[in-house]
Amino acid sequence: MAELDTSGGGKHKGGKKVRSKKQSTRVDLTAMVDLAFLLITFFIMTTTLAKPKAMDLAMPDKDEKTKDQLPIAASRSLTLLLGSDDKLEWYLGEPGKSAPETIGYGKDGLRKLLVDKSKEVQEKTGKFMFVVIKPSDRSVYKNMVSVLDEINITNITSYGIVDITPSEIALLQKDGLYNELPAGKK
Repeated sequence: MAELDTSGGGKHKGGKKVRSKKQSTRVDLTAMVDLAFLLITFFIMTTTLAKPKAMDLAMPDKDEKTKDQLPIAASRSLTLLLGSDDKLEWYLGEPGKSAPETIGYGKDGLRKLLVDKSKEVQEKTGKFMFVVIKPSDRSVYKNMVSVLDEINITNITSYGIVDITPSEIALLQKDGLYNELPAGKK
């Protein structure tokens, strides 16, 4: 138990003046300490810790048969080829029938492309757009996360991550997007 003693001192001898004895002021701090621990315990128990932000990604097994795959019209498929130097190439439809274009990530690059092409496909076909993501071995993990974030932001629900083909790697090489990565980014 904690207390605070502010007594006026001891008795004086001599008898000249008679002073009244000062009362001792005692403050019991036990209840205050108990209350502090109760409040700390309450706030610790009711605090919500930061939850990790993760996006669910369902990937099929590589060993599954291809009989369950549904065909998607080339006019509704947008292909993204992830290259080096924080750039990507895209084309709508089949490879080789339209010239791929190079863009960057972010709201003025990939996000604008996804919004515009999604509206365009919706107006032409009346159906949703399917995005095919093909990361190369020269793209970095940050680029893949950026693509998935932009797809999530633009509310595109149909997308797939597939392996890049040698002909698409040649497209990236032709446009200078298949450069060696710095040593720390592999």
